[in-house]
Amino acid sequence: MESLRDKYEVVIGLEVHAQLKTRSKIFAPDGTEFGKEPNSETSPITLGMPGVLPVLNREVVNMGILTGLALNCEIPARCKFDRKQYFYPDLPKGYQISQYDEPICVNGHIDIKGKRIGITRAHLEEDAGKLVHAGAAGIAGSSYSLVDLNRAGTPLLEIVSEPDMRSSDEARAYMEELRNIVRYIGVCDGNLEEGSMRCDANISVMPKGSKVFGTRAEIKNVNSFSALQRAIEYEIDRQIDIVEEGGKVVQETRLWDDNARETRSMRGKEDAHDYRYFPEPDLMPLEISREWVEEIRSKMPELPEQKRQRYMGLGLSEYDASVIVEQMGLALFFDKVLELGATPKIAVNFIMGEIAAYLKEEHKEITETELTPENLVELIALIEKNTISNNIGKQIIVDMMKDGTKASEIVEKRGLSQISDEGAIKEVCEKVVAANPKEVEAYKKGKVQLLGFFVGQVMKETKGRANPKAVNELLKEILG
Repeated sequence: MESLRDKYEVVIGLEVHAQLKTRSKIFAPDGTEFGKEPNSETSPITLGMPGVLPVLNREVVNMGILTGLALNCEIPARCKFDRKQYFYPDLPKGYQISQYDEPICVNGHIDIKGKRIGITRAHLEEDAGKLVHAGAAGIAGSSYSLVDLNRAGTPLLEIVSEPDMRSSDEARAYMEELRNIVRYIGVCDGNLEEGSMRCDANISVMPKGSKVFGTRAEIKNVNSFSALQRAIEYEIDRQIDIVEEGGKVVQETRLWDDNARETRSMRGKEDAHDYRYFPEPDLMPLEISREWVEEIRSKMPELPEQKRQRYMGLGLSEYDASVIVEQMGLALFFDKVLELGATPKIAVNFIMGEIAAYLKEEHKEITETELTPENLVELIALIEKNTISNNIGKQIIVDMMKDGTKASEIVEKRGLSQISDEGAIKEVCEKVVAANPKEVEAYKKGKVQLLGFFVGQVMKETKGRANPKAVNELLKEILG
């Protein structure tokens, strides 16, 4: 298949739905908390009862503007809401209030690893409810579904990219960065597993060098980064096979089955006229003043790319900076450590080393441990003052994460203070040299790398407490 792929260029655009973190819904007062009893977060407005009227949640608009600014979008002076007509059991009104031809954000972009991905638009809309298929809930062979309308009316921002991506790797990187952005600005928790961020992928293939895009297929509601890549890879191969066999790709909506690792046809792709859009008669067009936009802009927090660049300016590698930024809790922890005056390089060595290993092993976030920024800063200070060695620091950091004990308390309780007295260290060095005559002879014949062996033996004798610099200097002196 690789050789066939060389003949084609892949064109990918993503539509990402981000649930906005408001306490109430976009047009109704009922709550938005995930995991509540089914159908408990509803109201006559959400249920579309006769005579009810929607009232726009101002905070939804604030979050829409903030996201648009973070995505380098223009914020038009006017936007409006429209009715998108379609019937589905989880859409109580029989239509969805969305934005069509006058969205809140237009003409944006984000830069991913030096490549600019255009953003056509971002528009506000209400989410639909959720169907729970009884068979999936454990009732084998059942022929009915249940509907939970708690999610109906939850505010969504749909972010539509330009078809600028050319591989599944680029699509994944774009979506990961989009999630970073919405999380850092506080408008969405980015939890793909809970469905608060979902992605539809539009994919087509065309012969290399062609200027005309192929017919696209849309893959609906992909809910993980790895599933997004797998779905795109499968769809690329499926479309190439069709074209190679002389067939034509059909414009349609497909579902990704992650268990079967394949896409399946869901329905023919609807066009705008199929939804019979018309302006929402119960909501006036919204005028957005430049003062309103600038007020929101003034509250913009540091964005992920700005944070990466700042970290790299402190001497971190691009890889280390990216890994820390990817985990927002870890980045906020690191920022606090820096704010308290810790040396960046030592701090990042602990964060990328022992701390990261512990978090991975325990499947935890930094916020789920007992380690505080203040305690890590104290540990670093003990190392810099030569009170303890770096190795001792590595030994006690896990205990600090487990029970929150201060580094100074562990050092005092266990007697871990570094031995810096040259006389005491020299005595141990001489003892180690005397106990290893063969290694001494080999060292003197030119096998100088054995110095590491002697250092290790001294550190073992002193339980890691000897000053490493003094150990090295004294051993070289003794060994000649």
